[in-house]
Amino acid sequence: MDAEGQKDHLKAYGVTYWTLEKQLKVKWLLNYRGGSFLLPDIPEIQRECQIRGVSFEVISDAKTQEILELISSPSQNMEAVVLEKAPKIAVYSPKGNPPWDDAVTMVLTYAEIPYETIYDEEVLNDALVLYDWLHLHHEDFTGQYGKFYRTYKSAAWYIEEKQQSEALATKLGYDKVSEEKLAVARKINDYVVGGGFMFAMCSATDSFDIALAAEGVDICEPMFDGDASEPNYQSKLDFNKTFAFKDFILERNPNVYEFSSIDMTSKRQIPMTTDYFTLMDYSAKWDPIPTMLCQNHTALVKGFMGQTTAFAREHIKSNVLVMGENKTNGEAKYIHGIKGKGFFTFYGGHDPEDYTHKVGDPKTELELHPTSPGYRLILNNVLFPAAKKKKQKT
Repeated sequence: MDAEGQKDHLKAYGVTYWTLEKQLKVKWLLNYRGGSFLLPDIPEIQRECQIRGVSFEVISDAKTQEILELISSPSQNMEAVVLEKAPKIAVYSPKGNPPWDDAVTMVLTYAEIPYETIYDEEVLNDALVLYDWLHLHHEDFTGQYGKFYRTYKSAAWYIEEKQQSEALATKLGYDKVSEEKLAVARKINDYVVGGGFMFAMCSATDSFDIALAAEGVDICEPMFDGDASEPNYQSKLDFNKTFAFKDFILERNPNVYEFSSIDMTSKRQIPMTTDYFTLMDYSAKWDPIPTMLCQNHTALVKGFMGQTTAFAREHIKSNVLVMGENKTNGEAKYIHGIKGKGFFTFYGGHDPEDYTHKVGDPKTELELHPTSPGYRLILNNVLFPAAKKKKQKT
């Protein structure tokens, strides 16, 4: 999985997932040649690699042992993690949403990793217990319809989506979309606390935490929910309820395409040509989780924009790991944390290979980006629940 040796990094994850589906175990060699996968040498796997265009090397048992001994050496920042079971994957997304509108669904489709789409009804009916891994599509959990009001309030798609959201909230027994979305956010919160893994990108990151912090507080203006917001609602936020963010200031103006001071989009002073973020280097033997999530063939990854592009460092809780950052701009791009028995990862931006993705832009063709470092980070998270859990030393 190093830069020179692999023709299609993304489909390599798909082959690994396919191997796990066959009830075969895989070793993920952290920090060894870009985070390589050690798979059993059977003809079916070789054929699958050839069909999917994935580069591989056949090695002897002696060579395998030599590599594993090298990795186990205390002098090497490497580790071999056993992957045991193909995680069952859910994508939280509105029905009928095109799969090319979301980076995760695009890369899962390209890598040929199966997933199921669920939405509010399934979440509220406790369907999340069926899944090991949950991705939040670019959702607005605050009930403000993505804050697209100023630009798109007269657009047919905006009007239709608002009507559909209101109808769904009514069907599910809620007076407002914001109340229904909060109930969904609470269910997702319980899923993670109970041991689930949640991955979110773009606006699903900060809007999720904002919804939790604003539980019981009306932060929506009349064009969103039909009545005025509460006076002094900023002072009523409870940051103890959030996953990752603290002390943020909400954007009160409904005509501003922004949720809060968490997002760095409008504060950025970085030209596209120099917009990169750096992945952190962790101890593979002592910190295997962040090491797993940062596996890549480069430590420098191209930046990309979104409604929520990156996160202001001062609003990130102290117990949350910043795994990718742009130091010159003081922003975090890729963060991870523990909530109860579960885990979450927030990844800023919309599409790792589409710098300024806009509404209506054509889809990204991943066939043109098979070695994308930005997309590899998503797939690291997909495979993470497959890892064998080590017993704590204390």
